[in-house]
This record gives sequence, C-alpha cells and structure tokens, in this order.
Amino acid sequence: MSIKSYPSHPDITDEMWEKIDAIIDANKDIAGSVIGVLRMSQDIVGYLPVELIDHIAEGMNLPASQVFGVTTFYSLFTLKPKGRNIIKVCTGTACYVKGIKEVISHITNKHGIREGETMSDRRFSLEGVRCLGACGLAPVMIVKEDIHGNLKPDEVVGILDNYN
Repeated sequence: MSIKSYPSHPDITDEMWEKIDAIIDANKDIAGSVIGVLRMSQDIVGYLPVELIDHIAEGMNLPASQVFGVTTFYSLFTLKPKGRNIIKVCTGTACYVKGIKEVISHITNKHGIREGETMSDRRFSLEGVRCLGACGLAPVMIVKEDIHGNLKPDEVVGILDNYN
C-alpha cells in the first residue's frame, strides 16, 4: 500500500487533502461540478490557495487556468485566507449617514485591519458591503451570523471582544 503524497501547504493537513480527494472523486465525472467542488474545498480549508486549485484541476482533469478562472470569476471564492470571524460592515447610504465610517475607524484602531484585510492571527476579517438589507438598524454590521445594529463607535470594540 502506497501513501499518497500531497502538495505541501501550511494551511492544509493530510486529512483535509483526503476529504478534498473524496469530493473530487465523487464529482470528477459530473459535467459542470467544478463550482461545487471548489465550494466544498473552500469550506474545508477556508480559502483556495493556488496549490489547492492546481490539485483540483488535476483531479478533475481540467486545465488549471479554467479552474482558476472559475475561482476568480465568482465572489463566493477567495484566494486569500479569511479570519475565523468575518465582520461585514454596511457602507450603504443609511449606514454611512448614521456613522459607519466612525465604527470602521474604531475597528481599524483596535485591531489594525482596514476594509478587505485579515488580521495576521486570522481572528477577524473586515469587509465593507454595499447593503445588508437592515437600513432600519443603521449603522449595522454582521459578525459571523450575528447582526449588530444601531452601532455606536465606542461600543463596537466591546462587541468584538465577544468573538475569539
């Protein structure tokens, strides 16, 4: 019995590679399944590093450029690691008028990240979104699946202290 050798990547364990291989094996003969394989693989790893994209392409017998093209076309996928807690701050008109920029400034000052960035320890990622559909709660942010509305800039750091 030979042990399969996987690409070396600090964020992907052999157990993760095995799960990904099972996903590839179950879907490689299904036309149009690359999006599902990418999504399930990203759920396992948290993002899609190039080594993983190449592995998926090889396993599905597709050109790496095609798999990379799908990955970069859909906003669902990310090539960069994300934090354990994704902070989505609404930058739409209602939230902007009611002070979301000050809320973002407090997050930046406390945690050292700006919109589109992830902390080096991957505790938080900060994403600006155009609308969260909760204008009545403006200014509003979502952390994981938790909605925090009517935010005051000086309260946001305390809210984030509840997330590890």
